Amino acid sequence: MVDRDWRCEDPKAQLVWAAATSEAMRVLEGKWKIVIIFQLFAAKEPLRFSELGRRVEGVNQKMLIQQLKELEKDGIVVRTIYPQVPPKVEYSLSEMGFALGPAIEALIDWTFLRRSASEETEKVA
Repeated sequence: MVDRDWRCEDPKAQLVWAAATSEAMRVLEGKWKIVIIFQLFAAKEPLRFSELGRRVEGVNQKMLIQQLKELEKDGIVVRTIYPQVPPKVEYSLSEMGFALGPAIEALIDWTFLRRSASEETEKVA
């Protein structure tokens, strides 16, 4: 990882970082993508489509297929097809998907921090 001075005054660096953030958000945008990624992390092994569907509560089959295709296209998820009858398809995180681990962990920590701050504000009010 590269150390960055987030308070940098260089407008060119700020534009590069903003563009990188926009690119990351484009890859991860979608109601179900973060949940899918989290479930694949939590599983610690490849998941069949039906099992992934059960773990991602509320998603319909069409949307799960669409989100998985986009994650596969962006190199986050690997789809493995086994030549058997009936066909067996499993999904797992790619190396690039696993690299999201620290970012996902930071988002979870941030969410809990935000919730805690919100609860403190409500107690004061």
